[in-house]
Order: sequence, then C-alpha cells, then structure tokens
Amino acid sequence: MKSFIRLTDHTKEDLLEIFKIADNIDQYKDFLKGKTIVMFFPASSIRTRVSFEKGIYLLGGQSILFDPATLDKKEDIRDVCGYLQNWADAVIVRYKDISMLDKMAQSMDIPVINALTDDNHPCEMMSDLYTLSKRRPDYLKDKYLFMGADGNIGRAWKEAADAFGFSFTQCAPAQYAIPGAQCQSDIREAVKGKDIVCTDSLTQDQRETFKDYQVTKELMESAADGAVLNPCPPFYRGEEVSSDAIDSKFFVGYDFKQSLLTVQQAILVYSLLN
Repeated sequence: MKSFIRLTDHTKEDLLEIFKIADNIDQYKDFLKGKTIVMFFPASSIRTRVSFEKGIYLLGGQSILFDPATLDKKEDIRDVCGYLQNWADAVIVRYKDISMLDKMAQSMDIPVINALTDDNHPCEMMSDLYTLSKRRPDYLKDKYLFMGADGNIGRAWKEAADAFGFSFTQCAPAQYAIPGAQCQSDIREAVKGKDIVCTDSLTQDQRETFKDYQVTKELMESAADGAVLNPCPPFYRGEEVSSDAIDSKFFVGYDFKQSLLTVQQAILVYSLLN
C-alpha cells in the first residue's frame, strides 16, 4: 500500500498508471466493498469532499467523516493512528501542515491520501492533467503559466511540472515568487506563447499588488493558438480573472472538474494496490 502525499513521491510512470486506472474505472466496481475510508475534511470543502465521498460510494466502500480539528488533540498522532488502522483501510486528509500527513503515513500500514495542504494539492493537479490529456494531444509538451502568488496551488503546479516534466512559468511580482520556479513580472510577455494559463484566488492583502496581473480575454488572445484558461476554483470575477475571460472561449468550463471523481477513485485504487 502506498500513500499519496506529493506527486514527486511517485515516478511519472506511476502517475500515468493512475490515469490508466481512471480510464478503466468501471473494472473496479465493488473494489472498496467491505472497506472503510476515514476522511478528515473541514466544513468549507465542497468539490474535493463531494467527489471523494461519491467516488468511495460508487466503488462500494464506506466513508466516515471527521473534522480535521480532531487531529489537533493532546494524544500523540502516532497513538491515534495506531488504533485507527485497526478499522480503516485508507485515510484521506485535508490539513494545513503537510508534516501531519507524513507523520500519519509513517505511523500506519494503510495509505494516507492528501486532499490539500498549505504546500500542495496533488489530487486536484492529477484531475486537471487527466482532463487536459483528453482535450490536448500534447498536454505534457504544452507550456504552462501560473498567474498568482506563492501558495499551495502555485506550488502544486510546480510540483506537477517537476513530476511530469512539463514547462512551467509563474507570473507575479518578485516578492511572491514560488521557490525554484521561473518567475516573470511582465504579464503581457509572460502570457505570450503559453498554452495553459492557470490562476489562483488572491488574499485581501495581495489584491492591490496584483491589480495589474488580472487575466483578461484580451491577454488570452496573445497566448498560443488554442490556449485555455484554467482558473482554480473558487475564482473571483474582477479579481484574478476578468468576467469577459470566464465568459470567453478560453475558459475550460465547469465540466473541467468532472474528472475529480474518477481520478480520485483511481488514486484510491492505486494506493491500495501498491
């Protein structure tokens, strides 16, 4: 059994194997029959939680939900996990500190799956890349641009680029650069020739600094032929993206996230089989 905490913990071939499982997910009907998946999700989670819960149900499994605050107890996490693995077959965790997931994985013989931390969001990246693989013939040869500040989504795209080997550039003021990433400060130059433009929402403190970094329809028209805009939800019209960009042909569409369910099912299957 193998945990899924960072994309870079796995080879490119491993990650592409997850895509193959997703392609054939119907073959895994009842794969989770008799199995229990324990989930730690805050009340604010919508897309990731719903798709995981439904995915577990469709594979015949049972999910049990806890607030991640239950992990912040006096009892040592090693002792919590020592008991938990008596009844759980896998654990899915959304928690700020990725080191908590590492400790849980080290304390159990069952997989720990990362549903978002302050460092990354591997399941979301896998879903986005899987969908792009169905829409674009050379998705790993495309040039990816992330417009936004250093944070878990930007770092997740950098992690995905490291794991899969595709071209990745960030566009942001220098003080918001992602460690290890190529960062450009000129938004118009950064967009030119890019195939996939990704964004993340801004904090209140960042909005003024990023006021000239909004992705607009006009900007997207200077990207590569057939370029797409993939904003990370929740996105906010008039902030990191303009309303006309979302309403344009460039926006990947709301159905872009449909594969979250299938890919997360595949990640569960992969983690339990390996």
